[in-house]
Amino acid sequence: MGDPMAAKQPAMSPSDMPVSEVLDRVTGPRRAEADELLAMHRETSGSEPVVWAGRIIGFGEYEYRYESGRGGVVPELAFATGSAKHTIYLVHDFSERWPDLMSRLGKHSASKVCLYLTRLSGVDRDVLRTLLQLSLDETRGAKG
Repeated sequence: MGDPMAAKQPAMSPSDMPVSEVLDRVTGPRRAEADELLAMHRETSGSEPVVWAGRIIGFGEYEYRYESGRGGVVPELAFATGSAKHTIYLVHDFSERWPDLMSRLGKHSASKVCLYLTRLSGVDRDVLRTLLQLSLDETRGAKG
């Protein structure tokens, strides 16, 4: 049956898995880009990377609570990298909040909280840094 306590662990939780283990799943140019994303997130957050949910590299953490009373803990900033794209986790509705930045970012797609980048080579790094900083500021503002 496995450990009954393991089932109680939320899916989105920090682990002690080495960050390199997650990054090394990606090869070629996207692997170097993962290192760049790691440095950019570390510099913006001032936090060290931790692996969440076995594949997401998170920086810092904050506790959220919905009006319903449900809540949890998530990273302040995070990204995941894969064979086809990089996924950067930002605040809810970031693309609607900052359309001017999104229009200058370069080639991307987006959902409510995820920014998808096929390659960093087609992205304005300064705009990406600004998006990370704005998202972090928003998250930290929501904490207090």
